[in-house]
Amino acid sequence: MRRILIIDDEVPVREMLRQMLEREGYEVSEAEDGESGLKLYRSAPADLVITDILMPGKGGLVAISDLRREFPKVSIIAISGGGRSGKLNFLATARTFPGVRTLRKPFRRSELLDAVRESLVEG
Repeated sequence: MRRILIIDDEVPVREMLRQMLEREGYEVSEAEDGESGLKLYRSAPADLVITDILMPGKGGLVAISDLRREFPKVSIIAISGGGRSGKLNFLATARTFPGVRTLRKPFRRSELLDAVRESLVEG
């Protein structure tokens, strides 16, 4: 069974992602911020990490950077609604990391599942 780690500070988002992914047969673990996500990944590596970009504490971009440095082959999907500032494009920044896919919130179930499948095939 393929394992997916979800890192997002919003409980409803984590629950929604967990339900979608578990229905597809994936094993899912969750973390509420980048720091706890990294600790969880270090103790129980996943095949794919789905991380929000804007979170309190260690945000998604820093978590992606840390994951890439420590685990260069991990597949990552970055998700974001863009935050409060329309001037900053956080997803474009996330795409500068090698092999990172992005999804803009809100996304459709089919978009998420397609990105997950493609990431796992490439990873």
